[in-house]
Amino acid sequence: MTARPAWVGGLVGVVGLLALWWLLAVTVLSNGGVVPTPWEVVRALWDDHRLMWTSARATIGIALKGWLIGNGLAIGLAVVFFGVPVVERVLLQIGVASYCLPVIAIGPILTTVFDGSTPQIALAGISVFFTTMVGTLLGLRAADPASLDVVRASGGGPLRQTRHVRLRAALPSTFAGLQIAAPAAVLGAIIGEYLGADRGLGVAMVHSQQALEVPRTWALAVVASAVAGLGYALTALAARLLTPWAPRGNPGGAG
Repeated sequence: MTARPAWVGGLVGVVGLLALWWLLAVTVLSNGGVVPTPWEVVRALWDDHRLMWTSARATIGIALKGWLIGNGLAIGLAVVFFGVPVVERVLLQIGVASYCLPVIAIGPILTTVFDGSTPQIALAGISVFFTTMVGTLLGLRAADPASLDVVRASGGGPLRQTRHVRLRAALPSTFAGLQIAAPAAVLGAIIGEYLGADRGLGVAMVHSQQALEVPRTWALAVVASAVAGLGYALTALAARLLTPWAPRGNPGGAG
């Protein structure tokens, strides 16, 4: 018996979800017009495609900047301070604090202190910092002891061990953190747009809600989900290409 391709199960799940959505929209949730049918959402996507594109482009720009800055700081600090127990503990505490901070609570403070798109970029960066930093630290610790012994026996110190062994060992788990960070950056950017911006998916959602444009609001949510999913998929593809030796089939394997 031939095994079915993995994508078949995913396709069946999507079709089933759309069918359930349509059924609920025309029966149980039909009163009030708060849940449009999938067709109404598709029509809103087509009718407002210019708005969808310009809003998505603005949000992608903000999320990408936050993703790059937040992940760059996370990876850089993890590599630099790895092996310094006191500093590493402080770094982990900072990471935990950034993860526990309610983004929606610090957003208004950032919008008061900074101008332009800085608050949105900062929120996107904060949203990605912890997972990538932890992934990198775990990867650095997962280096093969035998490989470290070989480098040490040839006269290599901690810096050489990190460069030749630990960084390679850290790549799979770092990419796992980067994958999780991609949707998180989009979410952080959209929350920042909700709290104060002149364009983006978050701004368009607020305007659509205020105008009671229900199908358009749902369409914008679909676009936001697609952007987050695309970021995750692209990061997974990069992980597959750059870490072909890593196990697959779970986030820890980067795809």
